[in-house]
Amino acid sequence: MTDTSPHILVVDDHRDIRETLARYLIKNGMRATTAENAAQARKTLKAAAIDLVVLDIMMPGEDGLSLCRHLVETGSMPVILLTAMADDTDRVIGLEIGADDYVTKPFNPRELLARIKAVLRRTSLAPKERDPISQDMLYFDGWALNVSRRELADPDGQEVDLSSGEFQLLCAFLKRPKMVLNRDQLMDLTTGRSPAMFDRSIDNQVSRLRRKIEADPKDPKLIKTVWGGGYMFTADVKEAAG
Repeated sequence: MTDTSPHILVVDDHRDIRETLARYLIKNGMRATTAENAAQARKTLKAAAIDLVVLDIMMPGEDGLSLCRHLVETGSMPVILLTAMADDTDRVIGLEIGADDYVTKPFNPRELLARIKAVLRRTSLAPKERDPISQDMLYFDGWALNVSRRELADPDGQEVDLSSGEFQLLCAFLKRPKMVLNRDQLMDLTTGRSPAMFDRSIDNQVSRLRRKIEADPKDPKLIKTVWGGGYMFTADVKEAAG
């Protein structure tokens, strides 16, 4: 009989932390695999079906932020970061690049288990909450987005690289032009993550997207801020089959 319980990968260079946490997760009905560094974690991720990664930020060699960025960009699975109490900068960077949650050390295993369950619930519901785009090509203000290929071309035909988060955010705007979208709605339409914790993450994602598509990011014309409301995409959008 196949075990369908969630499979958690715990990545931490401290053996006591990763082994103790793995035992606790197993005791509470989950499967758990451990890795002592990013290199070992990458090997495990290729060999096993992992549902969520609990990832320490500070590790020798490749750090947790680098691995987190890779996991977010490939859209492979959710990530919960483990951070030292004083690592506010790293924690914020982790959230900005797309981590789903964070827990500070020393942590209560019961709290971490609750956060794991919450993230798994959100990510399992996320595809149902998102509104897929039916057409392959979207055009706005001289720009062209190939949805299936995730390729964005500027008015001169030059390709502009988008991160996974920027692509999802742009799609959310293009599907709903001239509608005010608040942070909660943008969170549901892009990542499905908890809006209470990640308001700043959405704002930063909007700022990064503006730097790529606005003629003057300091005076945006395409993505307008609606004070007290959220954001609105102002351009007309045309859809076409690829």
